[in-house]
Amino acid sequence: MSTTIPPQERPRQAARPDRPTPARNRKTGTGRHSQRWLAWVFLAPTILGMGLFTLIPIVASVVLAFFRWDIISAPSFVGFNNFAEVVQDPTVRVSFLNTIVFVVVAVALQLGLALALAIMVQEKMPAWLRVFFRSAFFFPLILSAASVSIFMRYLFNEQFGVVNWLLSLVGIPAVPWLTTPGGSAAVVILVYVWQNFGFSFLLFIGGLASIPVETYEAASIDGATGWRKHLHVTLPLLSPTTLVASVMAIISALQVFDQPYVLTRGGPGDSTRTAVMVIFESAFQRLEFGQASAIGVLLTLIIMAITAAQFRLSKRFVFYQ
Repeated sequence: MSTTIPPQERPRQAARPDRPTPARNRKTGTGRHSQRWLAWVFLAPTILGMGLFTLIPIVASVVLAFFRWDIISAPSFVGFNNFAEVVQDPTVRVSFLNTIVFVVVAVALQLGLALALAIMVQEKMPAWLRVFFRSAFFFPLILSAASVSIFMRYLFNEQFGVVNWLLSLVGIPAVPWLTTPGGSAAVVILVYVWQNFGFSFLLFIGGLASIPVETYEAASIDGATGWRKHLHVTLPLLSPTTLVASVMAIISALQVFDQPYVLTRGGPGDSTRTAVMVIFESAFQRLEFGQASAIGVLLTLIIMAITAAQFRLSKRFVFYQ
């Protein structure tokens, strides 16, 4: 007597290793392959642009720092002579000193002003007014630095500038803003800070918005009011944002060029000449591309050292929630 085994109880036949891949798997593999190629197609313009306009110029500048080249004649290898001449050049030393002083003063003013205005706008103003001031403070950053500097040059003109005219209304004599070392340096710093503090302002606005309201409520219960609340709550919790803002502000200030070049051409004397201005003058006025590249390499190393020091010190002063 034969028995029939129900279909659900029949043993399943082992899959044969040489069985062809189902059509669905083949389609999935083909789809992934096409997506990978599509990703490379979209990334290609960015990779090509970074290679042509960032990576290749960096490598060429480092290599050129060891050569003497004026475009007209063939480049000649001089080793570290360019670096030795740059270090011994008094104009280069003065320009680096001016740049360091500029960075210290400008970055301190930029971050201090941005933080104070961010706290005022975020806490003291209604929502509709915050939008206006965020746009107003960020607006100078989207303007051309050269055009802003030309406009400010007329405002601070000693003879017919609006600033001296306003000062004359309160009995203050005309100030030679752009013809004295102190006045020209002050104008360059003020113009730079006015145009660039908006970016730091937006960073601080975002950092303040991320601080939980419960933290301030707990501080108020403990008796913290006014500036003590900001000193013991806002500043510690805002330290990651402050780190990012300070790093970006210092890197930008070390590369300042437009404002001092348009406002004062580095003068009077060398009082407002910066490191990037010396690079420009060496390369495009004296055709000393080897020395210009050497100065650029030194400036890059300084930027990298300062940035590394900031991140190293941040382990002590930055607090994450």
